[in-house]
Amino acid sequence: MDKTVEIYTSNTCGYCHMAKDYLNEKNVKYIEHNISEDVNARKKLMKMGYMSVPVIVIQGEEILGFDKNRIDELLQK
Repeated sequence: MDKTVEIYTSNTCGYCHMAKDYLNEKNVKYIEHNISEDVNARKKLMKMGYMSVPVIVIQGEEILGFDKNRIDELLQK
């Protein structure tokens, strides 16, 4: 399973931690962009049209929030 997975998070986001834990459970490697610590990540997220996290990007498809079903669906493609 070699999918490109990126996740935009913040330090205070409970759903971000849940999403990262879920990806870790499934042994999915991901690139984390923490908008609390990375100004460029925040700008990129806003340019994508989002004001909240988590935003998970799998193979170019964007998921707002922690949506297990959608994550599984995209990982299986």
